[in-house]
Amino acid sequence: MKILKLLSKKNLSIILGFFFLFTLKGYSTEPVDIWNVDIKKITTENSPKEENTENEIISKSSIYEMQSEKKNEFEIQEEETFFSKKIEIAGLYDPAENGLTIDMWSNTNGKQILKLLNKIKEIKLSNDAKEILNILLLTNSYFPQQDISNEQFLKLKLDWLISTGDFQLMENYLIKNQNLNRNEQLIIFMVNEYLSRAELEKSCEVFSKIKEVINNNYLSKFNIYCLINTGRREEAQLQFDIKKELGFKDDFFERKFNYLMKYNEQIDPDISDKTILDFHLSHITNDEFKFEPNETTSKIIWRYLSSSNLLEGIENIDLEDQNKIFSIEKAAHERNYSEKELFDLYKRFQFNINQLLTVKQSYKLLSNVEARALVYQGILITNENVAKIELTKILKDLFVKDGIQDAFKDELSKILKEIDIYEVPSNYTNFYYEFTSKEKEEESLTKIKINNKIIHQSKLLNYFTKDIKKENIEKDLNDLLKKIKKNKKYYISTKDIILIESLKSDGVQILKNYEDLYEVDNSNMPNDIQLLIDNGESGLALLRLVEIIGQDEIETIGPETLYFIISTLNQLDIDPLRNKILLKVLPLKVKKYN
Repeated sequence: MKILKLLSKKNLSIILGFFFLFTLKGYSTEPVDIWNVDIKKITTENSPKEENTENEIISKSSIYEMQSEKKNEFEIQEEETFFSKKIEIAGLYDPAENGLTIDMWSNTNGKQILKLLNKIKEIKLSNDAKEILNILLLTNSYFPQQDISNEQFLKLKLDWLISTGDFQLMENYLIKNQNLNRNEQLIIFMVNEYLSRAELEKSCEVFSKIKEVINNNYLSKFNIYCLINTGRREEAQLQFDIKKELGFKDDFFERKFNYLMKYNEQIDPDISDKTILDFHLSHITNDEFKFEPNETTSKIIWRYLSSSNLLEGIENIDLEDQNKIFSIEKAAHERNYSEKELFDLYKRFQFNINQLLTVKQSYKLLSNVEARALVYQGILITNENVAKIELTKILKDLFVKDGIQDAFKDELSKILKEIDIYEVPSNYTNFYYEFTSKEKEEESLTKIKINNKIIHQSKLLNYFTKDIKKENIEKDLNDLLKKIKKNKKYYISTKDIILIESLKSDGVQILKNYEDLYEVDNSNMPNDIQLLIDNGESGLALLRLVEIIGQDEIETIGPETLYFIISTLNQLDIDPLRNKILLKVLPLKVKKYN
């Protein structure tokens, strides 16, 4: 039916066209009887006056057409320009979810972003700082347009995402941002990490979530291997042939491909650790595969060897080969080798009675590897807790000295927890608490205790957790301020002011009678942050807050610093994030008892 309508329109256009042509011809040269020609009429029709009139009509018509064409051309160009402008957005969270805006980076110079993030990279961020940075970098937003390319800004997001180590988060991001050319870095990281953990199935599942055509050679090889591994050989062959036609050349992969496709049954003994995929293919195509890692072996290869049970048993390791033992210590530091196996290896070292009785002096005469083994054995045979903690501190320092401190992490905590705090010498208490600190109680294990005698612990807190009408909270606030004003002994704290100013920021009004109860002091607000707020650079302002919070948890930050953090969020109207922080620092929390 649609085709018939189109044909009808087409025919109608043709008929109207012919009608127009005949009409035009009738107007300019009417059909005449050539045997009865009127000379006067011919002369009149071809007179200069008529010719000028006709030229004038044609001229006006031409000008109109030219103007019309020019207008149409301008509209087309304008339309093309509009559609050719690609609006770049990348992220995971809806801006409104955390009170942010999609243009939070639009007014910011890219050099400032890069400079500040480089500073933040040097800080061991607290969980609170990480949470803010995670929201900031993974929220959907336009890309900044000054002094930073889209690729650079995207890389900042991907680098952060990878640093979290959260594979579910990465997968969600990958699904929501379906553009392979922009996500190659993330996809390569995911498939490599899964494979290094001997989780081939999960590595291959990543490709099932990709809708774009794979152009990257490494990912193409990985995908072809996954197709073979899942029995889809025809698809694997087709993709391999296409890659070859496009000029792909990789002799090592082609040999492994032919073996896996059973075109060649001869084992290829070549081992490549250039990539984790090459290493895996080297392993599965050789029944006699054997690989000796060393200090220079990449940590991802170490992890693969450990996950695939390809590491040599500690009972077979030559204790004279200290380079090899150091490589094992380094692998344990990178969490690619079991701490337990490392310390079991230390137990194999043979020391004489004198060395074991004088550990604190004897270890100084040994190599670093032997020293660690001796001190560890000294800890095991020592019954006196004071001596045990002293040796434990020495051992930790020996690991730190060689930059492999995380190789002695779980075992350190285990040793210290066996020592009663009351037996720890005063000069070792900081060391003891640092490495025996227990995880904080989760918020689910605590409840807020309302105390209406203190403003920042009162029922006004319910406003930040529940859907309460502004009118109701205004009445509660003013009633409480009335009581406070009568109470001459009450001191309005910074935390009280933080709560009141947050309510005022949301439009809650206090009566004039209570406006003089406290004074707002903005002297602690860093000038650069206030300037960013005034310029509408909310993204960079939040990034500065991440730097300021740094390695501190929000609960431990001083009231003055907390005040300007909340003031920043109030001015930027970032209420959801502000409320989270307020509920961490203001309420009195007590343990729940079922």
